[in-house]
Amino acid sequence: MKSFTKELWFNTKQPREFINITGEVAALLEESGIKEGLCLVNAMHITASVFINDDESGLHQDFDAWLEKLAPHEPVAFYRHNTGETNADAHMKRQIMGREVVVAVTAGRLHFGPWEQIFYGEFDGRRRKRVLVKIIGE
Repeated sequence: MKSFTKELWFNTKQPREFINITGEVAALLEESGIKEGLCLVNAMHITASVFINDDESGLHQDFDAWLEKLAPHEPVAFYRHNTGETNADAHMKRQIMGREVVVAVTAGRLHFGPWEQIFYGEFDGRRRKRVLVKIIGE
């Protein structure tokens, strides 16, 4: 059994963004040389997410609007967490969208269903953040 670990780093331009990281993860899988196993992709910040879904801009706009309804940024005084930073909504959004994904590796490729892609979801951006990619297998 082999293990391979790398990190991806992000500086987003907006407070909230969805970034397709499928290509970067696939490149790391190729670099690892692992042909059969599992690939963990994990947001390493409490206000960011990693999730799998379709790469369609309308869907991403719908996610953004839906998340803002469920955990609105304003009014910031609504949240008890906002006592220095004003990012309580970002913590809630991360909780909804999830922390990590695990993708099967088959024949040296990420084993997806139709239309599936891996995304980094940023909910408190404009600063340096990272994603862990851990691949185990043979």
